Amino acid sequence: MNQANTKLLSDILRNIASTPHIRPGEVPDIDLYMDQVTTFMDEHLGTARRHQDDKILTKTMINNYTKKKLLPHPTKKRYSKEHLLLLIFIYYLKDFLPLTDISAILAPITERFFEPKDSISIEYIYAEAYELSEEWVGIICRDIMDSWHTASNSFEDCPDEDREILQIFSFICMLSFDIYLKKQVIEQMIDGLNPSSNTEKPERPEA
Repeated sequence: MNQANTKLLSDILRNIASTPHIRPGEVPDIDLYMDQVTTFMDEHLGTARRHQDDKILTKTMINNYTKKKLLPHPTKKRYSKEHLLLLIFIYYLKDFLPLTDISAILAPITERFFEPKDSISIEYIYAEAYELSEEWVGIICRDIMDSWHTASNSFEDCPDEDREILQIFSFICMLSFDIYLKKQVIEQMIDGLNPSSNTEKPERPEA
């Protein structure tokens, strides 16, 4: 791979590693109205947009999540800290899972812990998941760089003018297959834990 493309990937990974996610302590303790919820999500996740006009969260999305029972109904049109934490989970899951699968994942969590049970709460669960994901970022970035170096050694017999584009293609294929396999694991875990979930027709989440 040429130096320009290697630097591009390094810059991408550096940005990903330094992108702040919503820390547990940043979620407000007070209940919020719908407009305040969407504003909060925009302010904290806006840097994740690929395009400037991409929507992080809209009123229609929130209402749909409530309708599909991914999210408990607000109290007097106000959303609690627990609502916001569930919305953050939904935000990360909706890019690659249908609503039925997200519901299967979140339903037991919401049913058991939306109202804190002993020392276990949605806030506690989010804090644990956040800590695990923060530790995992560095491992993922190193794994991606390993894939890049592996792809850099492919198509060595091809002409110079073709080799670069073929190596980048092989790199993208490696990452795509990694995502495909992990998605298969997630889906089969969901089906194994919730046998009834695989009888429902998947519904893709609203973008």
